[in-house]
Amino acid sequence: MPDGRLVIGNKRYSSWSLRGWLAVHLAGLDVEEVLIPFVRNAGGGSTPAIAARTPAGLVPYLEHRGAKVWESLSICEYCAEQAPGLWPEDRAARAAARSISAEMATGFRGLRQAMWFNAGRDFSGLGRTEAALADIARIEAIWAECRAAQGGPFLFGPRFGLADAMFAPVVGRFLTWQPEISPTTRAYMDAVRAHPLVDRWYREALAEPESWLLAGYETPPSS
Repeated sequence: MPDGRLVIGNKRYSSWSLRGWLAVHLAGLDVEEVLIPFVRNAGGGSTPAIAARTPAGLVPYLEHRGAKVWESLSICEYCAEQAPGLWPEDRAARAAARSISAEMATGFRGLRQAMWFNAGRDFSGLGRTEAALADIARIEAIWAECRAAQGGPFLFGPRFGLADAMFAPVVGRFLTWQPEISPTTRAYMDAVRAHPLVDRWYREALAEPESWLLAGYETPPSS
């Protein structure tokens, strides 16, 4: 019998669900996956079934052995308590990993608005607003600095960790929207996309029923 449940939204659309799902799987938690499809375009918080089953009305939401955890970064921290090593062992590197993860959780609004997550579409060349491009430049700088300091291929060395989980949906956005990026950024994207858990998420996202598609996520911007 599972030790709890993880409530998520559509794998095709829900970038925040991806973060929590990766953390739970990296930690090896034995929980039931409960996927509740979004019912309208405003996002997971607008879906009544999600609102009824989660404290904040949002996904992801984790219940595990009596603990109730919501918000992706909180789920990451909980998972790190269950499986030490998901954050870097080195104190300074661990501080950096937490800092860039928090920056991801609270920032990059321009990118979020202009280049949303859709695991099944190609919007190449679109969404290049001034705010989105500024966010992309900052993200590229973060990735390059971390990988140079730790030796890659992931942000903090050879192991895919929680900082990578927090930025995995950004990799997905870049794959969908194809902004102009550096070879260093592309190398990191390739490493993340090839990770078995990320690949599984994509395969399952593309297998979701056509009836779950939402026009707001599937319609590209006009320019």
